[in-house]
Amino acid sequence: MTATKPGAASPILLAFSGGLDTSFLVPWLKETYNRPVLTLTVDTGGLDAEAAKVLEQRSRQLGAAGHHLVDARQRYFEQVLRFLVMGNVRRGQLYPLCVGAERAIQAQTLAEQASKLGIGTVAHGCTAAGNDQVRFEVALRTLAPGLESLAPVRDQAFKRPEQLKFLQDRKLPVPPFGAAYSVNRGLWGVTIGGTETLTSGDSIPEHAWVLSKGAFDNPRPAERHVVGFEQGVPCSVDGELLDPVAVIEKIESLAAPFGIGRGIHLGDTIIGTKGRVAYEAPAAEVLLNAHRELEKLTLTSRQQRIKETLAAPYGDLVHEGQNLDPVCRDIEALLVSSQQRATGTVKVLLRPGSVFVEGVDSPYSLMKASKGVYGEATGEWTPQDALGFSKMVALPCMFWERAGGRQDSAK
Repeated sequence: MTATKPGAASPILLAFSGGLDTSFLVPWLKETYNRPVLTLTVDTGGLDAEAAKVLEQRSRQLGAAGHHLVDARQRYFEQVLRFLVMGNVRRGQLYPLCVGAERAIQAQTLAEQASKLGIGTVAHGCTAAGNDQVRFEVALRTLAPGLESLAPVRDQAFKRPEQLKFLQDRKLPVPPFGAAYSVNRGLWGVTIGGTETLTSGDSIPEHAWVLSKGAFDNPRPAERHVVGFEQGVPCSVDGELLDPVAVIEKIESLAAPFGIGRGIHLGDTIIGTKGRVAYEAPAAEVLLNAHRELEKLTLTSRQQRIKETLAAPYGDLVHEGQNLDPVCRDIEALLVSSQQRATGTVKVLLRPGSVFVEGVDSPYSLMKASKGVYGEATGEWTPQDALGFSKMVALPCMFWERAGGRQDSAK
């Protein structure tokens, strides 16, 4: 770790993903402020050892005085992802909050590292037109209001072609996608933004997909796997016990080649505009479908219904970077309570473009707890009980019809 030296120009700590915006900012901040720049990569998934090494090399080549890497995958799961799984959270009933959900963790880590290194200025590469600026600023202002936060791409309104030219003029390394696509990768998936997502009419080209490129050119034969959960937390794949982060990474490697979890989300941004982004979320797609079916077996209908009413607003809060709002702790407490019996295994069939839940089992199965068989045989009730129940259920509608004069009140 590189700390600030007494008497030296105070460095700037830059949240560094290695994409175009943050690559551009290393030399731009250094030249503009005449201060050393330290880069910080917060690993919230999708970063193997080789990719981490490349990021450090790129940071040095761009002129950074030092580079720091913090593994925040476990923290990301514990503080965010486990609740998204427990709540079966999707935005717009489609998008599983692939990358935006991790921004609060990245901002939190940025503030902590700045304090640890004795640095008073941090920077990030968010734009004025996106959601991330809000997520970063809310977290930084909440956790470290004394920190100076710089967002030059937003405040100076730099365009991607301008940033690309800036790097090329100085013969500095350019990210693989250059200015064509903005790619963000994390534990819960990948988001991809490009020219096609600026309007609502078209998909991105096949070559722009990251995890599932070419998945449908030569479709793979279907595969069966078993996913295990312990109190709502994914804990195994095909009988192998793994920590939740390893489960997610394992399922991503299994499902991505099938093109599972590929989609394009169209929705409302935090700042009020409509936005569109392509995404790949193979692990999220498998786990959310599997967990949903396990809950149907082990939770009562009222538990499921109340959870559903809270899942959407919780997802909105996470999407908006409001993870630190105390109401999130209240919702999370209910989610955790609801998962006490969400334990069991789910059989999934992976096939090109989709995951199919073939079966689910649990020691807390509410199906097994009943002596009755749906549509076949009574259990804890008699046929006469069923008739009486049906009559009672009909009463509210019967009274409504009678009050409107459309039914003989004598009957």
